[in-house]
Amino acid sequence: MKPDRIKVFSKVSLFVSFPIVSVICSAVILTGCKKEQKTAPPPPLVEVVDVIQKDVPIFSEYVGTADGLVNATIRAQVQGYLIKQNYKEGDLVRKGQILFEIDPRTFEAALEQAKGQLAAQQARWDTAKANLKRVRPLAEENAVSQKDLDDATGTEQAAHAAVIAAQAGVDKAKLDLGFTKVTSLIDGIAGIAKAQIGNLVGPGAVEELTTVSTVNPLKVYAQISEQEYLRFTENAQKSTQRRPLELILSDGKVYPHKGEFAFADRQVDVRTGTIRVAALFPNPGNILRPGQFAKVRAVTDMKKGAMLVPQRAVTEMQGKYLVAVIGPDNKIGISPVKVGDQVGSDWIIDKGLKPGDKVVAEGIQKVKDGLTVNPKPFIVEAGKKLEVQPKPEAPQKPGKR
Repeated sequence: MKPDRIKVFSKVSLFVSFPIVSVICSAVILTGCKKEQKTAPPPPLVEVVDVIQKDVPIFSEYVGTADGLVNATIRAQVQGYLIKQNYKEGDLVRKGQILFEIDPRTFEAALEQAKGQLAAQQARWDTAKANLKRVRPLAEENAVSQKDLDDATGTEQAAHAAVIAAQAGVDKAKLDLGFTKVTSLIDGIAGIAKAQIGNLVGPGAVEELTTVSTVNPLKVYAQISEQEYLRFTENAQKSTQRRPLELILSDGKVYPHKGEFAFADRQVDVRTGTIRVAALFPNPGNILRPGQFAKVRAVTDMKKGAMLVPQRAVTEMQGKYLVAVIGPDNKIGISPVKVGDQVGSDWIIDKGLKPGDKVVAEGIQKVKDGLTVNPKPFIVEAGKKLEVQPKPEAPQKPGKR
């Protein structure tokens, strides 16, 4: 290529390249401007709550079985055929009310026979007394021998004893006749009859006819461990007030009437290491019945100055429990804590927090240690009531993060 052409080509190339380079530079400058104009994201919005310190009662729950205060087994004391049932099963019966009737004819005949024997013995005794009355003055005048007096005295005494025995026979016959009307010995709820009309009942046959239970108040039995029993008695000795008990029915509802501790069994079951205790609950209307299963809830301890935070504020990570604490500059500090018992929707924090600390209750998944946040108060749902929950048998864990 000739030199002149090379110069012209170079000038044309330079002229063409300059606009392209200018466009590229402009694009680079604009891109840099855009990067400089991009602002940092705002701090994440989280809801925070103050750590609360207060005395909290610790509850425990025990599976219980309801039973009557008194359970009277109604049995037939004499043998005979059942001819009548005078009560409606499941109804309230009164003391002395006739529940069943046994055919009385055999016992009426036995009573008449006993009365006849009594009359005969009474006649013999009257004769013996009259004979002794005649012999005694004759013996004093030596008109009869001493032996005659002794024989008359012995005859009168034997006749008297026979009258006493005959009277006892009459009394027993009257009792047997009275036992043909089977009555309730207590006020209570009568159960289902275990004998039907026409059955032979009594000793040697069907003895148990039904059961009557006094159910107001109602007795509830529960098994507690030996350690819990010792702790319970220790707390009872320290406190002068008897703490009321609650009954949670099988449908989950809390029975409206409070109960109280009644007694503990005389010994600990060596097979299970538990002791049987009883509580009494008022039962107006006889709604509760023996045999029902329920939970007995009792205050077993009082946590003084407990630190409370919502359960949702606590997370578990690799076996450690953590909370996000808000600092004065709205920066997050992740703090390990030791959790205790559950109280409603809160957890007791045994270690790691102090009164007045603010922790994240909502939006905890957005935060990390050292992050600045925009806090606002945590609002509990309207109408939501926090209740003290029972101490779980096994420690419940917060949801894993």
